[in-house]
Amino acid sequence: MRLSGFHLILALSGMLVLSGCEKSNPDAAKKKRIAVIPKGLTHDHWKSVEAGAKKAAEEDGTIDIDWKGPPKEDDTRQQIDLVQNFVSGGIDGIILAPLSDQALLSPVKLAVSAGIPVVIIDSALAGECGKDFVNYVGTDNYTAGTLAGKRMAELVEGKGTVLLLRYAESSASTRKREQGFLDTLKKTAPEVKVIDPPQYAGADVNSAKKASENMLIAYEGKFEAIFCPNESSTFGMMLAMEDRQLTGKVKFVGFDVRPEFIQALKDGKLHGFVVQNPFMMGYLSVKSILAHMKGEKVQESIDTGAVLVTKESLGDSKVQKVLYPRRKE
Repeated sequence: MRLSGFHLILALSGMLVLSGCEKSNPDAAKKKRIAVIPKGLTHDHWKSVEAGAKKAAEEDGTIDIDWKGPPKEDDTRQQIDLVQNFVSGGIDGIILAPLSDQALLSPVKLAVSAGIPVVIIDSALAGECGKDFVNYVGTDNYTAGTLAGKRMAELVEGKGTVLLLRYAESSASTRKREQGFLDTLKKTAPEVKVIDPPQYAGADVNSAKKASENMLIAYEGKFEAIFCPNESSTFGMMLAMEDRQLTGKVKFVGFDVRPEFIQALKDGKLHGFVVQNPFMMGYLSVKSILAHMKGEKVQESIDTGAVLVTKESLGDSKVQKVLYPRRKE
């Protein structure tokens, strides 16, 4: 049977469409989706975690990262909803930094029972590693807290009074840092007194500044040093100290990093801070979940490390690598 010119064009067009589908769809189908759920979206810490996760995904080439989290680090309900929504939506894997070590356990178990592997990052979950989730990737927070404790003992020369502003009652990571700090001070500088009221900085810099202002007023003249266990509490305290003209007069040790901390260190307003490796946290968590999905055995706990940064150590290559993980050699 002979085809007219019109019918020939239609036939060729159909073949081209079919050919295009056959060429593109198989590649798209190979891509798996991994959800990465941070505690929040505002801190510089989480931006580095995201960069590390996306770097690992780019190297692998078989997955896409779905990055979603609560805007602020105080919305446990929204984080629970995100996990449940990803499970019902058919995600291939979840990487989670739990806002609460207790409240997120049930949603994680739900994911695992649905055949979705979960890797925990940054902050511990009150479950059994290897059973309730694949593994933990993050800082050894207790050990990181001991670094701050040792630095504080040096700064106050084994005596004096230290003011402690805690972060959040439900946060396992900062609880461990605070405990590491307190235990180290007690061991290395037993004469140092710690003022540890039931005061928490809260989820962001604004709430941390308000809590800091309340503490600085309540304990005015009764302390010589301050410790804060995370980025927002450190920055909030620094702003409150600046308002009351205390920077440089009071020894100050913080945790995590942002550009303002580095400048404060140079200016003598901050006397040390412990910095994690959030880029590596994101990177190795993706590598872990990929290895697990391929049937490979993974370590139950991967310590991504932490270092103490002081004015004197700023130029050290090890410190520089942690402060600027995305900088090319």
